[in-house]
Amino acid sequence: MNPADAELASRLVRQAGLLADRMREDGLGVRQKTNIADIVTAADHAAEKLIVDALRAERPDDSIVGEEGANHVGHSGRTWVIDPVDGTYNYFRGMDWWCSAIALTDEDDVLLGAVHHPATDQVYVGGPGAPATRNGVELAPLVDVPAERACAATYLHPPFYGDAVGDAFGRAANRVATLRMLGSGTMDAVAILQGQCDVTCQHTVPAWDRLPGAALIRSLGGESRVLRAAGAQWHVAGLSSPVAAMAEALAASPDGA
Repeated sequence: MNPADAELASRLVRQAGLLADRMREDGLGVRQKTNIADIVTAADHAAEKLIVDALRAERPDDSIVGEEGANHVGHSGRTWVIDPVDGTYNYFRGMDWWCSAIALTDEDDVLLGAVHHPATDQVYVGGPGAPATRNGVELAPLVDVPAERACAATYLHPPFYGDAVGDAFGRAANRVATLRMLGSGTMDAVAILQGQCDVTCQHTVPAWDRLPGAALIRSLGGESRVLRAAGAQWHVAGLSSPVAAMAEALAASPDGA
């Protein structure tokens, strides 16, 4: 993990998070995207623009992909992946479980992830091969636990409970001790870093929801897997034993996908 890239990511993700937090205090309009829980606010767009403008100035050769439509093709082989507000529904409803997140990838792997949690003004940054830090202080490596003792952070929207995806989810959930559905996949990864949860599992996770948290988890010795089950693509990340157990349960989907 390049220190200059880590410093840039940390700075930009904090600026974006603080901007979104200030905008929430002033009141926001909201627009529904795919369903009632999938929404976008003016803060999503403003925070993404802040990050994109800075990256275009400071890393002009890198590509950029953002959840709210940013799409710049560079020539360096590296891509910045932006989630300006992860947990927008929580954000809009006045809850604190949301964040701003950035990942940097090259052609082979994710290089780093950075997350700012405005409620605590904490910045997490890390990547494979470099231990994650919280506000500059190195975090301890993750310690594995058996799946039957694990806490999973996840969510599954109600329309999926009665189909093959719901069945696969149920098998995976039955491999751990308890579930928490909190509404921000990246913040769920932060909870794993802090020992509050042990594994995260959900389906149809876009790059901006997956990569920042995956980079942080891997930086402390955890795992991140992507697999297909029940006709959907799933992301399972966290401590090794619960990740293996939930992935095994998903792979037992009747359709063999």
